[in-house]
Amino acid sequence: MGRYAVFGQPIAHSLSPRIHAAFGAQLGIALDYRAIEAGRDGFAARVAAFARDGGRGANVTLPLKQDALVLCADLSERARRAGSVNTLIRVGDGWHGDSTDGAGLLRDLRERHGFDSCGRRVLLLGAGGAARAAAFAFADAGASELAIANRTFDRAAELAQAIGDAARAVALDELEALGRFDLVVNATAAGHAGTSAALPRSLLDADALCYDLSYGKAAQAFLDAARRAGASRASDGLGMLVEQAAESFAVWHGTRPETAAVYAALREG
Repeated sequence: MGRYAVFGQPIAHSLSPRIHAAFGAQLGIALDYRAIEAGRDGFAARVAAFARDGGRGANVTLPLKQDALVLCADLSERARRAGSVNTLIRVGDGWHGDSTDGAGLLRDLRERHGFDSCGRRVLLLGAGGAARAAAFAFADAGASELAIANRTFDRAAELAQAIGDAARAVALDELEALGRFDLVVNATAAGHAGTSAALPRSLLDADALCYDLSYGKAAQAFLDAARRAGASRASDGLGMLVEQAAESFAVWHGTRPETAAVYAALREG
């Protein structure tokens, strides 16, 4: 039976073991998928121990997606560009790193929310590992403008520069003057502390979608802020979680599972 895991901190709340168990049952693939608590200081040692115990693949979540880069012998093109890894696969004696977050996000937006990023104005809050994957995905999907705001402006500026002409960095205190966006995405970790930046009403187009990359309680503060700002549509990232998991499953097993029933079961609780 293949051994797989998700590394992060905190990790006890993770739905990934349940998701991958469902995928394995769907496709008749036996696997052992566990959640492993790891902070930044102990992450490399935990991954090394996992490899010694026969680990074949792993997901990586907050706050470790950029730390995972240095553990990889080689990277996929999308992981290299994003500077972020959320999927590890054992190849020989080393790890190959990939990033499935961007693909999972775009699929969820398209299939569950009817949102096509091409030609749309997108505001991205955050510049960390998940934000980087999302930013490159939006640029590749043809967003007409990608504004990136982050608590540390220099990190937003670095990410915008890496993407190119389609992106620009903006200061958080400038949000009110930016005009209306079709999509506002929260990729910060603030929700894990129950907080969220205020969203000016002037940011949202009439049919704008506000979307948090987190799910459950971690997304609630942002979704509440979005509704106070007049958002008619607001969603957490549960669908993205399922879709990026399906992408990771395909990296490990060579086949992509169906996601609709798994997503529906998670929504039901």
